[in-house]
This record gives sequence, C-alpha cells and structure tokens, in this order.
Amino acid sequence: MDYRKLGRTGLKVSELGLGTMQFGWTADEATAFAVMDVFVAAGGNFIDTADVYSRWAAGNPGGVSEEIIGRWMKARGNRGQMVLATKARGQMWDGPNGEGLSRAHLMRACEDSLRRLGADHIDLYQTHWVDEETPIEETLRALDDLVRAGKVRYIGCSNISAWRLAKALWASDRLNLARYDSLQPHYNLAHRAEFERELRPLCQDEGIGVIPYSPLAGGFLTGKYRRDAVPTSARADGIQKRYFDERGFAILQALEVVAKMRELTVAQTALAWLLSQPVITAPIVGANSVEQLDESLAAAGVRLTGEEMETLNTASAWE
Repeated sequence: MDYRKLGRTGLKVSELGLGTMQFGWTADEATAFAVMDVFVAAGGNFIDTADVYSRWAAGNPGGVSEEIIGRWMKARGNRGQMVLATKARGQMWDGPNGEGLSRAHLMRACEDSLRRLGADHIDLYQTHWVDEETPIEETLRALDDLVRAGKVRYIGCSNISAWRLAKALWASDRLNLARYDSLQPHYNLAHRAEFERELRPLCQDEGIGVIPYSPLAGGFLTGKYRRDAVPTSARADGIQKRYFDERGFAILQALEVVAKMRELTVAQTALAWLLSQPVITAPIVGANSVEQLDESLAAAGVRLTGEEMETLNTASAWE
C-alpha cells in the first residue's frame, strides 16, 4: 500500500481509505472488526466515518459507526497508528441546534464524536455538507478553536460547491484560521461533472487533498449490474434510476475491456482510474464483507496507461 500526503499537509494516508457507513447498518460489529483488521493488515491506515452514520437505518440513533470503530481501536490498541476522519453536520439530537455547522453544534458534536471513538483527538474533522444558515466565518472559527485546543489535527469538507470552497479558503487566509486541507467529493467514472467542472482545478491550484466517496458508484461499477440483471441490495433501486442509461452501459463496457487487458476486475479498474489521477489522494472504499474489501485492496498500486485512461474517459465523457 502506497501512502500519499493529504494535500499540502505533512499527514500521510494510505492510497485507499476505508469508508464505514455500512458499520451497524449492513455490516454487523463482528464483520466490521474483521474488515478493519484486513484493511490494516494490507497497510491501510486511513478510516473515514461520520457522526450521523447510520441514523437513517431502523433502530440506529446515529454514532453507531463511530462507536464500533472506537471499540475496535481499544481492542487492538492501535489508535496511534490510525488516521481517523469523521464528519459533522447532520441531525444528532433534538432541537434547532441539533444539526448544522454553527459553533454551538460543532463544539458539542466534536465532544460527542471523541467520546464515541474513545479518542482524545480526531485527525481529520470534516464538515459533511454545507449549512447555508451559518456564516462560513463562524464555522471556521469554531473549527480553528478545536484545532488550537488539540482536539482536531486537520479540517476538511465534503459536498461543497467550488465557489463556497473558494470563499472558505479566502476567509481562512484573511482571518488566519485553520483552512480546509481536504475535500471529500462524490466522484467516480459515472459521476464526473460535479467534481471535474470547477472543483478539480481549484483543488489542484490550492493543494487540497481529494478523497472521493462512492468511487464504485454504490456498486454500479463493480460489474454485477447488467441491462437485464439487477442484484438485490439496499441500493439497487437508486442505482438503477441513476445509472441505467446508454452512457452508464458504455462505461461498463469500457471497464470490461480495460479490465480484461490488465487482468483486473471491473471494480479494481474503476478504482485504478481514480488512483491514476495526480489530483486524487485516496478514494474511500466501503465493504460489507472481507471478500468485498479484498477485491478493492487489490487495486492499490495499480496505475493505468494513458491509452487505458483515454478509453475510460471517452466512454464516460460528460460534456
């Protein structure tokens, strides 16, 4: 497993990050422990979660993924070896301040995450999505205070437009506050325009680390979906509505061509497309089982040729 600097910081993360939205939802605790064990054994050190995971599931109050990770780190005694990332923004308690990016919400949310994780600091604390009702200066001052207090090492953002990110970077420079050092965008072969149109050049210019989520398009880019075959899963309906069109099937066909030439799976090829881009730091891969993770881990170290990248870029072109 190679390691890459997170943006312009000195923090080094494994080139594949482990997403944990499934923990306590579609993967039970025993499975989550096994997945994290295999990830670390392969050289992975970067685990991503969020306080809200997975509040939408029946009987899940949120914070369950963080709690599972915390118990695993305590059992393994490996907190010092891990780069731990979590997020805040979603509704976590009742009342008008139970969500958002206000100082009131972030200060409590951070303490709650630290408690669930059993940790004294968070390596990368991310704003999960924007809060249009809170001035960006208030959010950044709160995050800066958390950094200065030693409770957070670095800050990042997710699900943000280029103009808002640029505004945030300008505010940090102007007010001498901690700045966003990473972006977690929705980015994969089937969903390119949102990141590539304006966010990619901004990240390149400002030295921001890019850690894409949903690199396999929720499973669409794994090869298990076909025109006449839709597997049974919690995400199948949404994937079918979003990606089942001529462009989507052209992408799958191109992936199969490149995968066959390189003796890779379709999923490994889709991950290699991301890993072959200099702007990308570490795609965030999820897994409901050790077998799923093993397949993703095999993409580590794979770099596609210019011709292979062109084949995939042409099939997935969004302009």
